[in-house]
Amino acid sequence: MSLIIGIIGSGAMGAGIAQVAAMAGHSVVLYDNNAAALDKAKNNLAATLQKLEEKGKISAASEVLGRFTFAGQVDAFASCGLIIEAIVERLDVKKAVFAEVEKVVSDTCILASNTSSLSITSIAAACRLPSRVMGLHFFNPAPLMALVEVIPAIQTDAALIPLATALMGQWGKTPVIAKDTPGFIVNRVARPFYGEAIRIYEEGIADMATIDWAMTEIGGFRMGPFALTDYIGHDVNYVVTETVFQSFFFDPRYKPSFSQKRLLEAGWLGRKTGKGFYDYAQGAVLPQPVKDPILGKMIVERVVAMLINEAVDALHLGVATAADLETAMTKGVNYPQGLLAWCDASGASKWLAVLDDLYHHYHEDRYRASALLRKQAMENKNFV
Repeated sequence: MSLIIGIIGSGAMGAGIAQVAAMAGHSVVLYDNNAAALDKAKNNLAATLQKLEEKGKISAASEVLGRFTFAGQVDAFASCGLIIEAIVERLDVKKAVFAEVEKVVSDTCILASNTSSLSITSIAAACRLPSRVMGLHFFNPAPLMALVEVIPAIQTDAALIPLATALMGQWGKTPVIAKDTPGFIVNRVARPFYGEAIRIYEEGIADMATIDWAMTEIGGFRMGPFALTDYIGHDVNYVVTETVFQSFFFDPRYKPSFSQKRLLEAGWLGRKTGKGFYDYAQGAVLPQPVKDPILGKMIVERVVAMLINEAVDALHLGVATAADLETAMTKGVNYPQGLLAWCDASGASKWLAVLDDLYHHYHEDRYRASALLRKQAMENKNFV
């Protein structure tokens, strides 16, 4: 393939995206201004590709690794046709890096950000040619996760959208198109999975182990919310929650929790530090759930009702199509089924009743039902 791909940032995400591009046949320039990080990425990629060769997944690790250029200067991007940024989630840093890169590349080079929740429009505004800027949000680990959110800014040339989706398809990914709103699809719609679970815990309705048990054994999710946030890391998960909350003008639906913030402040980031909601130290005894089916069903219904409401509202506000919403939640976070189909299975009126009961109990705007959910319930219609 003639298109040379540039990747900014050699951390786990940047290196993972670089691996995907190289395995798809592209020459790849992997840039990092931290020489030690770049060396680490090179060694990790060599080891990963060797394992893939041993498993028969690729024919020659050396051939794929030979497509890489490991660069410590942005000048190496001069011949790239697409550059994907995967660095720290700070708008000022991303803007500065894009402005620097734009001095080096051709006017036809596409600039993409892997941000999970920041404004693509704002990043594009820092560029001389904002029409070439877009979002390409991969999920971690990039070589294994199928989903890529394609996010045009309001300035993005419309012709780039089909080009990007086609390219992601060639890379073996499943692209979905999302409006440039906070959290895009997945990180917006998934917020109640964490937030409402923590709310249930903070109210003393159930402990963490019981909530995780209910969501996996009754709800069918692969991991419970507390185990999952510990796996993701609270430095990542909490920051996304806080960013989405602030970006939505402090809408109470996205309000962060003090329980998770205190873990972040303590440096208890989850598995990576050995302690989060759970203790992962050697010999630590994990709490056992209360396997009460009635309590478990209530927990699942409350969290799923909030998730469904978020997906329906995203559809209502044109964040994505119904098909892309379903694909995003099944491919991006491995939900047992699409949330719109989940709503249809029991009927919109059932989930509206759950939300209205919560709203009447708490009198909080957090539990307001989407206008579209109410409309579907009144008209007895399905979403998919």
